[in-house]
Amino acid sequence: MPRRPPAVAKVLERVTRTAREHDLFAPGNLILVSCSGGPDSVCLLYSLWHLRRLFGIRLAVFHFDHKLRPDSAKDVVYVRRLAERLKLPFNLREASDRPGRGVSVEAWATVRRGDAANDVRREIGADATAEGHTLDDQAETVLLNLVRGSGLEGMAGIDPGHRERARIVQPLLDVTRAEVEAFCRALHLRPRRDPMNEDRRYLRAAIRHEVLPVLEAKTGRGVTRSIVRTANLLRADRDELNAVAVAAYQETVESERGGEVRFDARSLTALPPPVASRVIRLAAYDARSGDRIAPWSKETIEAVLDLAGGRPGRRRDLPEGLKAIREKGYVRVTRSSPEPRES
Repeated sequence: MPRRPPAVAKVLERVTRTAREHDLFAPGNLILVSCSGGPDSVCLLYSLWHLRRLFGIRLAVFHFDHKLRPDSAKDVVYVRRLAERLKLPFNLREASDRPGRGVSVEAWATVRRGDAANDVRREIGADATAEGHTLDDQAETVLLNLVRGSGLEGMAGIDPGHRERARIVQPLLDVTRAEVEAFCRALHLRPRRDPMNEDRRYLRAAIRHEVLPVLEAKTGRGVTRSIVRTANLLRADRDELNAVAVAAYQETVESERGGEVRFDARSLTALPPPVASRVIRLAAYDARSGDRIAPWSKETIEAVLDLAGGRPGRRRDLPEGLKAIREKGYVRVTRSSPEPRES
């Protein structure tokens, strides 16, 4: 077997370490590899292809055409040819709409791609979808979430995943963007380039090309790894809080019927606010049980907590057609609006 170029060996070693540290794969897993055709996702695809026998995994390729650029069909052709070259199944989905006025193009694209990937993953019976986020993406995400004020969950950054609980895994999270580029050059790959990644009107691109370089110039050193180290520490704290919330959930969420959720008011108000809010989010996920449903908003969580601490008979209209009603001993969240009942 020919010796692998050092740039390729380095990436494969990092991907192997990340996969083992976070238990991303199990023998026999079918992994759907999300590939845009850009450097990161091409590196991801080839890395997993080289390591497929080591992990005993099978691969399929997924591409989503956002149709945001006139030449996006060329990306489709490019990724399809990669899949054919590697003798892997190719799955294509296309956007059926466009972002509305005032909607973040980045957010719209992420949601549409994620929804489509979930559909394909279920259709083909894949165990997880692999995405190509890098160490640099992790640092940018942390800064992006800091600006958005997204709290501990956002500051914890991108989760690497775990094969027993995650539908999305991130094998490249310890690989830098420079190492991705070196990997592609070493294998004579010519990835596609998305102009949006260079357009500083988008916040992520501005953070990448303006904010991070200023921080590095002012500190006289690279800051990416230190930002990522902070995210890793905060993720450990988040996981501990979530574990406490899971235990409290058993004592607080009394019942769920047809999407209805009931919280024991006394138990809920006795919890520390960070734990109580997580209990409410857990109930939202369980009651609505879908890949594409986000947890209830901050305003909804605050409304439930407010009702739990108040007198029976109060009610609040919530987003998405929900209502919260304070009953005797409970807060009930439902889509219908029946009269309060004694419990």
